[in-house]
Amino acid sequence: MGQPITVTPRPGASPSVRLFDLDRSLTGMAIERYGSAEAARARGTRPPDVLAARLLDLGATRVTVYSSVVTVEAPVERWRELEPKMVAAIEHLFGYYGDGAGWSAEALGHAAATTTTPPEPAAAE
Repeated sequence: MGQPITVTPRPGASPSVRLFDLDRSLTGMAIERYGSAEAARARGTRPPDVLAARLLDLGATRVTVYSSVVTVEAPVERWRELEPKMVAAIEHLFGYYGDGAGWSAEALGHAAATTTTPPEPAAAE
């Protein structure tokens, strides 16, 4: 479950830049900038942090998230391969189940540690 994000990619001012327009905002008024996946993961598990880490893992060299626009820098020669992968990563960011899940505990990298079984209901007396 989880609602997919509608993504519209467009070229940036430089051939190494793509902008991805989303149908929802991922940040408030703050501009979030990321230069490495490790730095993104170190910032936490907020949606822009998780998305930036995934895009950087795919091959981006820099990611900026501001409201409903994700700006990604990558080597020019790799965009043909990277763009569809990045669109899919953004579309499925909030998925919880299935192969394309993005927000499941497993996808966030802490499945067993944070998954707990709810207590059994008390027996009626």
